[in-house]
Amino acid sequence: MLRYRWWVLAVLFAVLACIDFTFDGVSRILDQRGGDILLRMNASRRPVSDRVVIVDIDQRSLEMMNEMAGSWPWPRSVHGELLDHLGGQGPRAVAFDILFNEADVYRPNEDAIFAEAVARHPEAWLAMTLNTDGDGARVVDMPAAVPRTPLTRQSDPQVRVPLMMPLALYSRPEALRGGLINFTPDSDNVGRHQILYLDAHGWRFPSLAARIATALGRPLPGGERYMLNWRKGWRHVSYADVYLDALRRHALRPADEFKGKIVVVGAAAPGLMDLRLTSLGSTYPGVEILATALDNLDRSDWLSEPPRSRTLPLAIGMIALVGLGFLRGWSATPLGLTLVGVSGVALGTSWHLITRGIFVPVFSALAYGWASYLAASALAYLDERRVRLRTSVMFKRFLDPRVVADLIERGEADYRSEARAAEVSVLFSDIRGFTSLSEVASPEQVVAMLNSYFSKQVDVIFAHGGTLDKFIGDAIMAFWGAPVSGENDARAAVTAALAMSAALEALRSEIGELGSELEIGIGIHTGPAVVGFIGSSDRLDYTVIGDTVNLASRVEGLTKGVARVLVTEATKQSAGDAFVWRDCGLFSVKGRSAQVRLFEPSPVHQRP
Repeated sequence: MLRYRWWVLAVLFAVLACIDFTFDGVSRILDQRGGDILLRMNASRRPVSDRVVIVDIDQRSLEMMNEMAGSWPWPRSVHGELLDHLGGQGPRAVAFDILFNEADVYRPNEDAIFAEAVARHPEAWLAMTLNTDGDGARVVDMPAAVPRTPLTRQSDPQVRVPLMMPLALYSRPEALRGGLINFTPDSDNVGRHQILYLDAHGWRFPSLAARIATALGRPLPGGERYMLNWRKGWRHVSYADVYLDALRRHALRPADEFKGKIVVVGAAAPGLMDLRLTSLGSTYPGVEILATALDNLDRSDWLSEPPRSRTLPLAIGMIALVGLGFLRGWSATPLGLTLVGVSGVALGTSWHLITRGIFVPVFSALAYGWASYLAASALAYLDERRVRLRTSVMFKRFLDPRVVADLIERGEADYRSEARAAEVSVLFSDIRGFTSLSEVASPEQVVAMLNSYFSKQVDVIFAHGGTLDKFIGDAIMAFWGAPVSGENDARAAVTAALAMSAALEALRSEIGELGSELEIGIGIHTGPAVVGFIGSSDRLDYTVIGDTVNLASRVEGLTKGVARVLVTEATKQSAGDAFVWRDCGLFSVKGRSAQVRLFEPSPVHQRP
């Protein structure tokens, strides 16, 4: 059942993704910020607009106009003179991205001059804003030129709406052509859209960009707003240069500089603080936002924005791929590389679509896919670590710890692995004279001697690459050929047997007279057997079973009175000529009809 946890994890992430995408949840910020990267990249490839020109109240204008018009804000007649100059060149529209919502009580004649200029030029448009608080004027009292549409038949014309109108034109109310320039950022306070209208108290008020586009006969996108298709640069003409040119009798600038253009008059000077947080930066000039909005509508190249739910299948697909991969035991590395490929295709598709006018960020979908992968990888790592620790603990009972570490590192040791058939050399070693030793020594001495004996013998087995199977009373069972297979396991087993014999001699000399009766017998047989972890779920032993084990045990029982170490002919043939072999003859073995020929090995250097 543990393997199905991958599907449980996948279903959990899929449900979270569905809820998030359905209710526009926390992952939206990823699409917003990731989408900003795409928007900036797309803007950098789009050339400067040839349809919209910005007459910029820049720092240079503030300095140059100071002597003629004084400090900012300038008298409204200055804007009237500029408008007359611009209007004389035949622009398609002149949009003032400046609020004239307060009448100049000290210079009313200046306002009147500006109002007359606006009335003379039907291509002139003024900015308004709709506030969120305040009383404002009653809808019925607003000049007829102020655009508003009732949303229902019950819309009350007596209601007050906090609409900031250009009251500087109070002397010519019929000239109040304009619309809203409200900045409406997204949920993360970044501006990416332009409104087409805003609703308040049952009335609808159009945006300045929408009114100009409609007057120019351009279609509008559906909905209440549209996503801006940014440009990296704009053609800016200094307000001071245009104004000074208007005052001269002979023009120093081209006479048709603004012919057929949409002219946006606004302030980009840092000191005037008309700066906004947008996809292109934290101090983006507000006048360029209006210029972008007008350029998009004029070209009909705004960005369409499908619902975020369109990318949900990508998230579900990646999550399912992760669940399937871990369920089938795929390695995390190739699965991760597959996700890299999927992510690359998704990002490439998203980029292709944005260059075609469709904004489909895939960052939140990819985030869910990668989050499921990281979670599954972490779970797999913890599971593998648990297996490694348990495997290490279990194998260290049978193998040299250094060998265990190497096997686990190479992934060749796992307690969950199924038993397998292998060619092994099985060694049995039993103590002789243990009964008489127990009679003359205290229990403490016997235990200390046995512990010392077993420690030395196990060290010898590990040193020669053997696997300790078990202790059977005062007997030792070990084998070679699993889980590590050496160049010649039979030779290693025989070498270990001779070393065990030498270790016994060293032990006997250490314990003196107490060990004089101590003797061992060692039997080895080589053949096929079944090797693996065998036992219950609570107690597993790495062991070897089969007829090869039985014969090795029988051979050990035949060593008494013959030789300390005896091996079968199969072991002799496998070990080769690395030893001197004494043929001890044929022996009858319990459970076998045919006799078995046994040999005593000796080191080559003892050859007579």
